[in-house]
Amino acid sequence: MNTNTQTLSRLRNLGIIAHIDAGKTTLTERLLWKTGEIHRVGEVHDGNATTDFSAIERERGITIGAAAVHAQWAPRDLPLHQLTLIDTPGHIDFAIEVERSLRVLDGAVAVFSAVDGVQPQSETVWRQARRHGVPLIAFVNKMDRIGASFERVLEQLQDKLRARPWALGMPLGSEGDFHGWVDLVDGRVLHWQDGGAATVTDWSEAERAQWRPQRNALVEAIADHDDVLATAWLEGRDIDAAMLRAAIRRATLAGAGVPVLAGAAFKDKGIETLLDAVVDYLPSPLDRPAVTAESEGGDVLLPPDPDGPLAGLLFKITHQQHGALSFVRLYSGTLKVGDNVASSQHPQGRRISRLVRVQADQTQDIGQAVAGDIVAVLGWKDAVSGETLSGRGQPLRLESIQAQAPVLAWRLEPARAADLIRLAQGLASLAQEDPSFRVETDRETGETLAWGMGELHLEVMVERLRSEWKLDIGIGAPRVAYQETPQRAVEGVVGRLVKQTGGQGQFAHVVLDVVPRDDGEVVFNDRIVGGVVPRNFIAAVEKGVRAALSEGPQGHPVVGIEVSLVDGQTHAKDSSEMAFHRAGSEGIKAALAASGTQLLEPVMAVTVHSPSASVGDVVGDLNRRHGRVARIDDQDGRAEVSGFAPLAQLVGYTTSLRSLSQGRASSESHLHGYEPVRAS
Repeated sequence: MNTNTQTLSRLRNLGIIAHIDAGKTTLTERLLWKTGEIHRVGEVHDGNATTDFSAIERERGITIGAAAVHAQWAPRDLPLHQLTLIDTPGHIDFAIEVERSLRVLDGAVAVFSAVDGVQPQSETVWRQARRHGVPLIAFVNKMDRIGASFERVLEQLQDKLRARPWALGMPLGSEGDFHGWVDLVDGRVLHWQDGGAATVTDWSEAERAQWRPQRNALVEAIADHDDVLATAWLEGRDIDAAMLRAAIRRATLAGAGVPVLAGAAFKDKGIETLLDAVVDYLPSPLDRPAVTAESEGGDVLLPPDPDGPLAGLLFKITHQQHGALSFVRLYSGTLKVGDNVASSQHPQGRRISRLVRVQADQTQDIGQAVAGDIVAVLGWKDAVSGETLSGRGQPLRLESIQAQAPVLAWRLEPARAADLIRLAQGLASLAQEDPSFRVETDRETGETLAWGMGELHLEVMVERLRSEWKLDIGIGAPRVAYQETPQRAVEGVVGRLVKQTGGQGQFAHVVLDVVPRDDGEVVFNDRIVGGVVPRNFIAAVEKGVRAALSEGPQGHPVVGIEVSLVDGQTHAKDSSEMAFHRAGSEGIKAALAASGTQLLEPVMAVTVHSPSASVGDVVGDLNRRHGRVARIDDQDGRAEVSGFAPLAQLVGYTTSLRSLSQGRASSESHLHGYEPVRAS
């Protein structure tokens, strides 16, 4: 194994993902403390956690932006491994932070509350991780709380997430008596005291006999997905810890299942076993599939090689006291201070003036970074999230980061007209950091519209404008992001542009078919036969169609439509790409007028946690908001009401819910999809 390969094999890039209040930030703080990166533990409730460093995060007690930290850990007799951890937000309004973190990370720890189990945002981040093919470890936190149940969480992992959980041990004690862990892999018993001190003993003969059925069950479960272990098991060979650990690693990296551990982060219980598991079971950059990049000569496969062609993805931008920080994940090659690199967003390229390693809100200058590293470039004021950095001699483009379209807008107006320029600057800075935050001007009123993923998202953005940009801002009536979709199919609609009166003329003739789609996608098909429309004109027609679909007959983006170019005519002298762009635009407008469009509105999946006594009021209120209840789970005087409701009817819902329940109910929601607007 050469030096580069050996170094990469000891690197772990991982995220901490979970539903809000599952304990991600507390867990991250304990991981940093156990690894010696910090010498005093901060607490979320005290507002001094390392990764929740912004004033708003500390005031609200929630994570808003994903924060990167570094640590080192060595299980057993292994050498030190380098860990890069990203603590991500748990609230759905900040899902872009989770999305772009999982896009560049190699593995993740999914944290679940032992009391609350698999919650709505747990399902969302789990799906995000699975979509990116990120191997996972599950950590069942808060085992010391009243109502904690390790077994219930395992069942919910199977039932709600369709996961295959592999419990690597069994908790000792429950709730306030939770004090230990039976390690089924290494055959040990760990006893924890408050404060993190642990007593570790190997199994006695009696304990070995007691726990043999559980260990055998784990071995059989892994053997179902690992041929090496299955062969050894069937041959009756002794399955030692090293063999079982290697099999769990192979199966986890293949996505066959999820190792599960348990602990209580606030009481420092289970932290070391989780750190061991991160090294043992989560991938290094070498274990992940090589990424594919586009180049002029075709697709290029990029294994994580420091000597390979340079390729890095700029995945996050923040503005801190040091200036603008552009976070970059390097997939191939080496990036050095002083390098001039190509950028997929800036034809003139970029220069690396300062390269830093980030530790929450602190930075450390470094001279270079290599494939597998996550670092930041300091000082780029015009960086764009999702741009690719590559060598000037071989420009490349990596798959970008997809941000969900925002669904709710607030009208913003500064108290003083003199602050308009500063408001524009502040909004531009926030939009640069957050691709799910969008700013536009209402064409009818001239008012500034700030679009976000929900009320909390917009509240945080306005709060940042007030605190960081010292702006006094008024907020107008909210606006919901509606969409349109064609009501029926139409065929043979003509789009035509003819201007041939003297000089260079313009001529384009296209014939379009339109069909509604149920999946919300916008698809363009080229069905031209015999070359009656040249290829470059076909591309212009598609651009014209897509541009026109940004605003339908009712003034909203058109989705769920399949447009086919079936025929056309050209003129030897007067046809141009511009003419066919205009003809495509006019043709689709005529097609939508003929088909008619149906208005769609965003519908939210809503989960309400309420005292059982208030369930009737909660359900009645949802019904009045044109909502529908899908499920009610009632247990021990508390109920969870799950349902769906139009976003337009949920503005101000949190305040209303508190009033209905004397302040004892809470809710969370996320975008479920778009549905036809219901008549009032």
